[in-house]
Amino acid sequence: MHHRRYSVFPAAAAVVSLASLAVVPAGGGGPPDFGQPLPRLTAGELSRFQAGKTEFEEIETVADGLGPVFNDASCANCHLSPAVGGGSARLETRFGTLTPAGQFDPMTAWGGPLIQSQGIGGPFGSCSYSGEVVPPEATIVAQRRTTPLFGLGLVDHVPDATFHWIAKVQAFDPDQIAGIVSMVIEPTTGRPVVGKFGWKAQNPSLHVFAGDAYLNEMGITNPMFPDENCPQGDCASLSCNPMSQLNDDGSGVQAFTDFMEMLAPPPRGAISVSAVYGEHLFHQIGCASCHVATLRTGPDPSAAFDRVTFYPYSDFLLHDMGSLGDGITQNQATGQLMRTAPLWGLRAQTVLLHDGRASTVEAAIEAHDGQGKKSRDRFHKLSSWQKTQLLAFLHSL
Repeated sequence: MHHRRYSVFPAAAAVVSLASLAVVPAGGGGPPDFGQPLPRLTAGELSRFQAGKTEFEEIETVADGLGPVFNDASCANCHLSPAVGGGSARLETRFGTLTPAGQFDPMTAWGGPLIQSQGIGGPFGSCSYSGEVVPPEATIVAQRRTTPLFGLGLVDHVPDATFHWIAKVQAFDPDQIAGIVSMVIEPTTGRPVVGKFGWKAQNPSLHVFAGDAYLNEMGITNPMFPDENCPQGDCASLSCNPMSQLNDDGSGVQAFTDFMEMLAPPPRGAISVSAVYGEHLFHQIGCASCHVATLRTGPDPSAAFDRVTFYPYSDFLLHDMGSLGDGITQNQATGQLMRTAPLWGLRAQTVLLHDGRASTVEAAIEAHDGQGKKSRDRFHKLSSWQKTQLLAFLHSL
């Protein structure tokens, strides 16, 4: 048997699963469904959640500051499956190249590293805005899938020390899978903090995630991100921008944050006997070393976030994934480093991995490389029956 000194002991994994259906409301009742608010919210918090959802679903216009280049006009147009706040099969494009010294160049002079695929048209004065394209000078092109937001408010309330502790414990793992804590600069304070959100763990909080998306996905500037993106790198064309001033005073970013923060985790699916044994195998072959089942929030004045145990199946750390890396550098996350994808809600996702290349869970496992290679190889050695049990567990998440 392949033991992990810091993981849940495999024989107990099934017991853990039976308790980890979701965060259960006080007073009984089942867990919230996809897209529903967390249990134990106050009336005021529920009101903020609903107002945030309305803002999240709103279709932005040029009068609201949309563009001049953007990817979509509403958050919910991308985060919609299986409910508002979820993910989708939609992909965005990032690009770059390497300098002669081997450093990643985000090619900002060409509009990089993120493609905004739509423009607001025109003419506006002497300018007309169309979607960007990958320049021929780019040598690295990567696709990124829209990720689900369910339960991420709980992750946001996990103390930074927890992620540092997980990384320290992983340093003793015999498979040498020690993750890296993504340290990023919090834009409102200028202080280094733990990044947890995004495929490269590039955002430290849902508030920063919201401000970043407002600018980079919809082209709407806000107090955290006040500078417009230059369409295809042409900063001179911003002189024609019909809404050149700050587009959001911060209230929209806060509303987005409220909605995302108070989204409940995905409810657990039906747990069969096969799924129970499958989780035993999940731990035994080493998957749980990175896909850590259990996290806990710290003390909080809100009952919805106060010392809540939850089950994301991720350590939210960066790992060297070898050929599964996307080649893009963001902050300290270089080309081969990717954040461990949470597995909760896996059964509701139609495409998998950062670029959507896998259409089945088994194909996603087969694509693991780098620090995930040894667990992938152990999966290969399982019997057909054992693979069926392991997949039954994953399909129950």
